[in-house]
Amino acid sequence: MRYIILLTIIWGINSINMQAQDTAVATFGGGCFWCTEAIFLKLKGVDKVESGYSGGESKNPTYKEICTGLTGHAEVIHITYQPALIEFEDLLEVFFATHDPTTLNRQGADVGTQYRSVVFYHNEQQKSKSEFIIQELNRQSAFDDPIVTEVSAFDVFYPAEGYHQDYYSNNKNQPYCRAVVGPKVEKFKKAFSDILKD
Repeated sequence: MRYIILLTIIWGINSINMQAQDTAVATFGGGCFWCTEAIFLKLKGVDKVESGYSGGESKNPTYKEICTGLTGHAEVIHITYQPALIEFEDLLEVFFATHDPTTLNRQGADVGTQYRSVVFYHNEQQKSKSEFIIQELNRQSAFDDPIVTEVSAFDVFYPAEGYHQDYYSNNKNQPYCRAVVGPKVEKFKKAFSDILKD
């Protein structure tokens, strides 16, 4: 799976250029943000990962409100990274390799629109790169089913409550972390050992 994404990037993504900059931001939703935050925090070139909510209608939603699935928000991570050290394509590679982008409004046992697979793009380059990789992965049948990942313009990010931040590191013995987050992080570390922080 990982090599398919790499070939996709090499094959054509270089035609979409991004201006040089010190830091950039990416916003992804791939299910429960406890899992995704723990993964992206370990990547070289990633300065900050913040859990929160995007894509909904109400302002300043709470975790309790978004869990109803009625606010329209997705659980997301807001990533600040250094393009000189890790590119947006690399983040997309990790994103598609560490969640199931073929299940609509669902990741495992977590069901609802708040768990949808989504890329909230911050500029046209991010949009083009995301759409290109999705198109290529579908063309190559990288997954058994078509990708349903939403690609939408970023509007606003609402940080989640404090206890959600760095949740896995602070709650490794919590049952969900031991059963779901921990194994997912270990699998990720084996597959992406070359781009992890020391």
